[in-house]
Amino acid sequence: MSYQAAIFDMDGLLLDTERVCMQAFEQACVQLSLPFVKSAYLKIIGRNAKGIEEAIMSHYAQYIEYAPLRKAWMDGYWPVVENHAIPVKSGVIDLLEWFKAQNIPVAVATSTHNKLAATKLRLAKIDHYFEHISSGCEVTHGKPHPEIFLLAAKRLNVPAEQCLAFEDSSNGVLSALAAKMQVYQVPDLVIPDQEIIALGHQIQPSLDVVLTQLKHQKKAD
Repeated sequence: MSYQAAIFDMDGLLLDTERVCMQAFEQACVQLSLPFVKSAYLKIIGRNAKGIEEAIMSHYAQYIEYAPLRKAWMDGYWPVVENHAIPVKSGVIDLLEWFKAQNIPVAVATSTHNKLAATKLRLAKIDHYFEHISSGCEVTHGKPHPEIFLLAAKRLNVPAEQCLAFEDSSNGVLSALAAKMQVYQVPDLVIPDQEIIALGHQIQPSLDVVLTQLKHQKKAD
């Protein structure tokens, strides 16, 4: 495995944000007397703002317009993530420190808005590891389109084929693979289905395991 850079998704991979977001959505459903359908909610994972709206409304359009639902949802979500550090996922710090020691540049490619992504990383005290943040608001096509990963690679001035990509969601995996990157998936809320598994990328239970594997590969090289 040859690589010159590493590009990370953020929510559900670096930060344990997805559960916070889902809890806020569930609370919004209670507030608005709507059913909480977890299977419908999980379709948003890894999507940008437009994709999230489309996924949510594919189920909830029969009950409510998107604007009031989103407002109730974000009223419960933003105060948490804008003011409190979200826990860092297992293995994140050790992996980022290892890349730093190897002089491997790292960046973030997230569907989250750039300003909010920067806030989350700062509050979690890991923002200093990343050279760039590429966000969903900066691209025309969100994940699973490759545009966001290609943008992150361009900003690092590294060919996409020479980038490791780290993702939790299947939409993110499809995006990174379409960008021709070498992909590690560490699933969070959504377990990969057989169609995703068949793509042949690395699927590991944690970033701790990924780091162990990368260290072994480096010794073998």
